[in-house]
Amino acid sequence: MQRNDGRGLGELRPVKITRNYLKYAEGSCLIEIGETKVICSASVEERVPHFLKDTGTGWVTAEYGMLPRSTKKRILREAAKGKMGGRTQEIQRIIGRCLRAVTRFEALGERTIWMDCDVIQADGGTRTAAITGSFVALIDALAELQKEHILDSIPVTDFVAAVSVGICKGEPVLDLNYEEDSKAEVDMNVAMTAGGEFVEIQGTAESRPFSKEQMEDLLGLAKNGIGKLVELQKQTLGKKALQIGKDGTRYCH
Repeated sequence: MQRNDGRGLGELRPVKITRNYLKYAEGSCLIEIGETKVICSASVEERVPHFLKDTGTGWVTAEYGMLPRSTKKRILREAAKGKMGGRTQEIQRIIGRCLRAVTRFEALGERTIWMDCDVIQADGGTRTAAITGSFVALIDALAELQKEHILDSIPVTDFVAAVSVGICKGEPVLDLNYEEDSKAEVDMNVAMTAGGEFVEIQGTAESRPFSKEQMEDLLGLAKNGIGKLVELQKQTLGKKALQIGKDGTRYCH
């Protein structure tokens, strides 16, 4: 199968992560995957949700949104609609779950890290880009708390990143752009740790059922792609990457 942008079936789009993209956030980055661009920012709040009050543990949560002209046709702001859409709620929960899976809340203390993911341009894979970029912003925010002697270390046990995979014209492909995603027979989003553990698997047959063998092929593609994204996260974070896993037991260099 010839992909519309000339990539190989198992090839990621060009990926770029620019740290410290926002002036005021404790941690932030712009992540660009092909033509998809997402700003991820981390904010520290010195309180936790009511269900965690007086427990001594912290929390990580996320909000996600798309700018009106992040797509070919203007989309209405959800604030103008007066309610949040189901897709937005779903993606926010996914981002939060992925980051919480690798965060040690007892070491974070009673504070919340808010992750804001704002899509400024969408060409497929916005949720997976948001997860991958948010991890970088989260580490920078935690490193800032460490620098201020609020935390002794960066309380994260492993890297986490995400990528889309799918079946297009009967072939398993990695990192679908919008045109591929809109025509895919199977669409799947996968989030994994650097240690090879799954955090999230969302797979849907859009036009026909898929077999166990096809699913395993897709998961293999996703694992390879996520490995490359984690390497980019490490390069982007530099020396801070060496501290990840030092406060836990799951990640090994």
